[in-house]
Amino acid sequence: MREVREQIARRLARGERVALATVVETRRSAPRPVGAKLVVSESGELYGSVSGGCVESDVAEQAAEVLAGGEPRLLTYGITDDQAWGIGLPCGGEIDVFVQRLDHELPPTGDGALLTVLEGARAGEQSFVEDGALEGPSRVLELDGEKVFAEVTGPPPQLVVVGATDTAEELCRAAGVLGWRTVVVDPRPGLVTRERLPSPDELLVSWPDEGLDKLELGSDTAVVVLTHEERLDVPALTTALAGEAFYVGAIGSRRTQGKRRERLLEAGVTEESLERLAGPAGLDLGADSPAETAVSILAEVLAVRAGRSGGRLVERSGPIHTAA
Repeated sequence: MREVREQIARRLARGERVALATVVETRRSAPRPVGAKLVVSESGELYGSVSGGCVESDVAEQAAEVLAGGEPRLLTYGITDDQAWGIGLPCGGEIDVFVQRLDHELPPTGDGALLTVLEGARAGEQSFVEDGALEGPSRVLELDGEKVFAEVTGPPPQLVVVGATDTAEELCRAAGVLGWRTVVVDPRPGLVTRERLPSPDELLVSWPDEGLDKLELGSDTAVVVLTHEERLDVPALTTALAGEAFYVGAIGSRRTQGKRRERLLEAGVTEESLERLAGPAGLDLGADSPAETAVSILAEVLAVRAGRSGGRLVERSGPIHTAA
């Protein structure tokens, strides 16, 4: 969403009119989740995606009509036999896409929900309600007799990395592309520099337990420990496992993991808590370099967050999209 807002702001600053297409509802195996967006400028430039390429050309044509003075519109795309070689979703799903014009300002944002009227005389009108007024995922609902898309927004997921290593930089760079907030914690000031770690949103020169205590390790936080020293590993993992982070992982050989487990038990960590520890961290991708290791770890983090096993899709019999 941050990148989409930047694209819109840049174009509006140049005096361009912009159309915004948003996926407001999906059914069955949809290629993009609710909230996915496509920006269409009046010059025809596209940024983002609502279907991974299946219906973007038609959405762009619809957006051009809206920019030329047409009314905002709610579009539905699916797949039928006679659509198979035309406009549709070969994956078998169905999506509803709302197209609106943005003339002068960006939609409001923050912790809460952005409400967009989808039909009727007020179609396209937006309002923002504060955090807590609407709970649950982004969805279409009826408010005061109107069909409305409630886009629930809040703080991004957080990745906290203990250990200012080259893998930490690669992890934070990759997670940043996904829109995550990233933090690196390490007590060694010579390693915690912007020259070595340009990507993290925050650098904390602190002992791991103290640094993690300063951060809010909520249920949408992943903690990855990249250090190989007991004096750093044990306090980091003891603190992380006592918190609410949905993922706690640590790199190291199986021998290292065994010794680390003993130290954690001696430090008072329970067997039940240790069951939460992903060690060695990552999926079995054959990763070798820091960048490959980061992909392996981040892939496991994403799988755990989505409640998936992280196996090969070709071996999966069920739906492949998280919304399914």
